[in-house]
Amino acid sequence: MTSHTPADDAHPYLRAASAGVRHHTRALAPPDAAPPRPADRQHLDVLHAHLTALLHLLDQLAETTRPPHPAAGRLLAAAHTRLWQATNEVHSAFHLLPTDTAADAEARTCRPDRLPEGPPVLTICQRHLAAGHSIRRKTTPTDLRSHTTACVR
Repeated sequence: MTSHTPADDAHPYLRAASAGVRHHTRALAPPDAAPPRPADRQHLDVLHAHLTALLHLLDQLAETTRPPHPAAGRLLAAAHTRLWQATNEVHSAFHLLPTDTAADAEARTCRPDRLPEGPPVLTICQRHLAAGHSIRRKTTPTDLRSHTTACVR
């Protein structure tokens, strides 16, 4: 199901990111004998980073598409809002997963000399707050309210 990419491909990094997500999805499928592994916090942190990068891309696409093609721009803006809702749910799931005490004890130890952005467990929250601030400038609270959710908090 791979397509031939032209030599003058204008979006090689986006294609590579898509290929990486497809590869990761296939890698998660366990062999027949092994039970599937549940997601862990590190996995959701990386997925959240991917989703927030997509949020920024969709935001830029919606802004540049809206003037010449208003209907397409509105649809991209709606997709941006729905992607934010998915990103928000991934962030919530991250905090509901149990922590690995040994790894997370090291992660919670703030070592500014090693990590200028703070403990790794907080990077997802910092990223989420920045993305949330960005989306709240362009949408209403009603737009951001999740229409469906898997669990009640």
